[in-house]
Amino acid sequence: MQIAARTLTLRDGDADTEIPIRLYAPQQQSARSWSCCYEIGWPEGDNSREVWGADSFQALVLTLQAIGTDIYTSSYHKSGALFFDAPGRGYGFPVPINQRDLLIGDDAKYF
Repeated sequence: MQIAARTLTLRDGDADTEIPIRLYAPQQQSARSWSCCYEIGWPEGDNSREVWGADSFQALVLTLQAIGTDIYTSSYHKSGALFFDAPGRGYGFPVPINQRDLLIGDDAKYF
């Protein structure tokens, strides 16, 4: 079940392309194993991943960090053409501690 969505914008000259991000509810796989899925609708096709944690909270936090990692390591971010609210303000997703040097704008302040 989808529990959250966000749309980023990829600007190419005068044309804007929507980049949808979909987050799905964590699902219990065993007594101490949960998974959480997400999708990013990149122009070349959807990127779907499943992230695992010991409980639903860990699965959810790690999934949000995986989304942040995918965005911040993408060629679209590196090009400077990708944005959420406004260019240069960040995307509203955390990243693991070893990638915090990649954060920009509000993300760099709050994550």
